Amino acid sequence: MKSVLSTKKLSFSQRELLLNAGMSLVEYNAIKIDFIDFKAPSEIDKAIITSQNSVNAIQNANIKIQNCYCVGEKTKALLEKNGQNVVKMTEYASELAPYLVENHRNDHFYFFCGNLRSDVIPSALNENNVSFEEIKVYNTSLQPKTIKRQFDAIMFFSPSGVRSYFKENKTEALAVCIGITTASEAKNYTDHVVVSNATIIESVIAKTVKMLQT
Repeated sequence: MKSVLSTKKLSFSQRELLLNAGMSLVEYNAIKIDFIDFKAPSEIDKAIITSQNSVNAIQNANIKIQNCYCVGEKTKALLEKNGQNVVKMTEYASELAPYLVENHRNDHFYFFCGNLRSDVIPSALNENNVSFEEIKVYNTSLQPKTIKRQFDAIMFFSPSGVRSYFKENKTEALAVCIGITTASEAKNYTDHVVVSNATIIESVIAKTVKMLQT
């Protein structure tokens, strides 16, 4: 039986996808998210949101956004579920940044993010003199854990999750990553890296199953 380690605790339906494929599963949370107090207007014209954690923070603060520019299908879905208007969604920050520069050079944005956010969007906006205000709404902390057994595949869902795992461990297992940004981080530690077809957890699971069954 092929064995899989998930660096994020999965939902029941997500676990079933692996178990029904005949895989054994161990899971833990490699990172911890803590929401923090922040100040922002209750009504905002344009906002940049790159994670579901930011969406939850915005929702908890009862902020209404007229135009959301976001990264990721799940982020978009959660924004729309909460009644926010999504104008533009891309799979990666590296795709959203040039869009904002090209189409919104004279606009002002609020960028809701975590303490370990990627520098891709802020750098692009600064370099092109696009006005924005960065608001940190949560902290991500690493939760390193020594894993004594070996696995056939390890699923990674963020660059910080990769750093957390490899802080205490080495592995020859296949690293299955949720996107190119996470994969780029994993390549700092291992040569055995593949990327999911979409930036959602279910796609990581599907890629893992496919790789281990071939």
